[in-house]
Amino acid sequence: MFLRQLSYLVALDHFRHFSRAAAHCGVSQPALSTAIRQLEHELGVSIVRRRHRVLGLTPEGERVVAWARQSLAALDGLKQEAGFAHDVAGGSLSIGIMPPAVQIAPLLAESLRAAIPALHLEVTVVSSAEVMHGLTEERFNLGLVYLDQQTAVPNIEGHTLYKEQHVLAAAPGVALPGRTRCNWSQAAELPLCLFDRSMKSRQIVDAAFEKAGVKKPDIQFETNALALLHAELKAGRLASILPIAALPPGSEGQGLNIRRLEPSPEVPVGLIRLRRPLMSALMQCAWNTVSGLDLTSALVL
Repeated sequence: MFLRQLSYLVALDHFRHFSRAAAHCGVSQPALSTAIRQLEHELGVSIVRRRHRVLGLTPEGERVVAWARQSLAALDGLKQEAGFAHDVAGGSLSIGIMPPAVQIAPLLAESLRAAIPALHLEVTVVSSAEVMHGLTEERFNLGLVYLDQQTAVPNIEGHTLYKEQHVLAAAPGVALPGRTRCNWSQAAELPLCLFDRSMKSRQIVDAAFEKAGVKKPDIQFETNALALLHAELKAGRLASILPIAALPPGSEGQGLNIRRLEPSPEVPVGLIRLRRPLMSALMQCAWNTVSGLDLTSALVL
């Protein structure tokens, strides 16, 4: 059994398509198919359900993929450990970040590179649920999510970076209530663009509306893309309710008016990782670095 066979299998599970998995691995489709068949022969089990395209994995295949991910992650940790043993202050980390916290990425990168100068970072912006899934599948080393979600997955530990607060924001073309603060009932009367209901941030907003007795806020635009919410805000047609960390950089300097929403639910946001009995030197150094961070002051308007 070769490590490349395991990496091919993990890619095949991700893409569920032989040609796309082969392209990702930089090999021909026949080469990848042959390697998978050899792996099945060596293990004595059927891993892939085959027809004209990959339809999925057999139950045995699902278990083999889980072991393959763990094996490749262990190998990566071994390589990084060897690098640290030679005083190479580098390595590679992958971080999954939920969209409402995307503005935190530069602060994290700055802190991690200060501790590990030659660090290579791969940052992926996906939903909180996908961050959790990617962490358990070993695709992410760290995740930035709402910490109340970590209880849904066993063997996860977290560190709080800040407590999220929501604000009402709009361009000058949309008149906002109050001078510096307003309530949820007042916000509900404005034409709004919000994250869609698949996003945890939107669920927090909906719960705040419900608690305020608002039955039907004037929501005119919904999306899971933060960039689209920023575009709607800057266009001056709609207001939005966003976490402070999800506001466009330099919001007030870019002409957006902002009102603090009261009462604003304070939801802990932080970094999570899988608990392991043996942690690579790189991961331990990274975790020690982020565990010393408190970004509350960086998110004060």
